[in-house]
Amino acid sequence: MKNFYVLRGGAVSGGGERGGAAGEIHSAKCFAFLRPPCYNNAMKETYLEALDEFFAAHYSDYIKLAALEGYRRPELLTVDRDGNIGRKDTSFLRLSYQAECGRLLETLKAGLTDTAFSFSFRPRTFRERWHDLFDKNTFAKRLPDILAHCSETAESAGKKLAVSAEVWQGIVKGKYYPEKNTVLALALVCHMRPQDTNALLVLSGYSFDMSSVRDVVVEYLLERELFNPEMRDRCLREYRIESLPIGKEE
Repeated sequence: MKNFYVLRGGAVSGGGERGGAAGEIHSAKCFAFLRPPCYNNAMKETYLEALDEFFAAHYSDYIKLAALEGYRRPELLTVDRDGNIGRKDTSFLRLSYQAECGRLLETLKAGLTDTAFSFSFRPRTFRERWHDLFDKNTFAKRLPDILAHCSETAESAGKKLAVSAEVWQGIVKGKYYPEKNTVLALALVCHMRPQDTNALLVLSGYSFDMSSVRDVVVEYLLERELFNPEMRDRCLREYRIESLPIGKEE
């Protein structure tokens, strides 16, 4: 099966490092046990397979992973020929490096529940309101330009969210700050570029967290531009993500 992701170097705030010098991941082998000889794409859609591979290569809640029955913690310390002790990148702890990563992933998915519930907004503090008066780089001030990149307006974007008109107007005008679920939902329904999503997250005080099931799945959808509502919702259901305020008729 063809791999659908490329590991990237560098670090991610709040979510640990990705890939880096850890090397190539041959994830197709990890999921081979799931495919009987007569396997075909009708049994499990290719985009779901690609999601599983992406998730196994990026999800980094190592406490949850280590608790899975059958998970084998790899040795991260190495001894060089000259006797010096080195340390492997912690990305080696991810599921994609496990001999039975497919089975472990299915076990993980079977026990998932959506714990990322939050309100759609939070009021600004007095200090934040005062600061925003003089800051040109706020969520409300940057939102129109970012929405324009995907041919949307504040009005059209708000109609695609399961957020009340009053709350959305408060976010648009800078009265409220959006919660992370709202930003991620906005990115999906407006077909945002990953860089624009990152910008809005930072402006709201967040970042993608690779120890969050929700964040890994949403990043996959954005990077693959998987915006078809049926396919998007299927991916979210596959990982029990139910709290994003996406409008039913968007």
